[in-house]
Amino acid sequence: MKGLFKSKPRTPVDIVRQTRDLLMYVGRSSDSREAKREEKMAELFKNIRELKCILYGNSESEPVSEACAQLTHEFFRENTLRLLITCLPKLNLEARKDATQVVANLQRQQVNSRLIASDYLETNLDLMDILVAGYENTDMALHYGAMLRECIRHQTVARYVLESQHMKKFFDYIQLPNFDIAADAAATFKELLTRHKSTVAEFLSKNYDWFFAEYNSKLLESSNYITRRQAVKLLGDILLDRSNLAVMTRYVSSRDNLRILMNLLRESSKSIQIEAFHVFKLFAANQNKPADIVSILVANKSKLLRLFADFKIDKEDEQFEADKAQVVKEIASLELRDRLE
Repeated sequence: MKGLFKSKPRTPVDIVRQTRDLLMYVGRSSDSREAKREEKMAELFKNIRELKCILYGNSESEPVSEACAQLTHEFFRENTLRLLITCLPKLNLEARKDATQVVANLQRQQVNSRLIASDYLETNLDLMDILVAGYENTDMALHYGAMLRECIRHQTVARYVLESQHMKKFFDYIQLPNFDIAADAAATFKELLTRHKSTVAEFLSKNYDWFFAEYNSKLLESSNYITRRQAVKLLGDILLDRSNLAVMTRYVSSRDNLRILMNLLRESSKSIQIEAFHVFKLFAANQNKPADIVSILVANKSKLLRLFADFKIDKEDEQFEADKAQVVKEIASLELRDRLE
């Protein structure tokens, strides 16, 4: 007889619906009965853990694609994502971690060959405002930051963040005194500026003046070594990407930019020097150098040639040596042309 009264196992849809109800309760709850609230919170934490187990599997079983599809469909059918994001500060640390993993996984789940997370976010882009602002909250920054990086896998979402006022805030977030949060913001910033090539190229072309003014003064000329190192590495990644050819051509035609890169070449840090070289070589290789760029290179020719004569990296790298030889040749020939004139 006992078997007749066993509760029916909950389906993925049931778990999502119950999670939604519990999130709504937590979001509006002013329940003075502490015991009831604690009971509901414990139930919510358990549900979020179950959602994670369905999506990721566990030590005993792999995730089942049909269950994942049902869960994903139900999750985005209503506002469960919005509820989860807005209620995240009310959850305990373990539940926040689980919720972050659930949101991350859902960005990659396909239902009928569609990434329905992308469709949902396209009509709920204001959620990115909450996630970006999370960098200003020490407790939430790493959870919201991880969610944000997964959401900007979708091009429309990345475009929204790039074109918003939030982009200016990243220059400050990257320099926050909390190392982990600053590093997380830097990782998101890099993702925004490298993942979706055509969107990035369009953003940089439209916003060239303010973006590179901020980039140069706040990042490349930062007093923080890690900030400078990451910034010059990312700058190289951006300018060497073929999609950004127009931006690169403009960047290497500026004497102010050249001055900053030459200062970075003189740094005591080998890693900054090497990353700076990868950008500097673009100035040297430019076959249409403006006159003021030529005059700076000629004026500093002997110093540059001395620097490159001793410029070596720890491991053998044929491409680096070839690039260096080309830069030296370009600078030497500039002086010859200068004398001939």
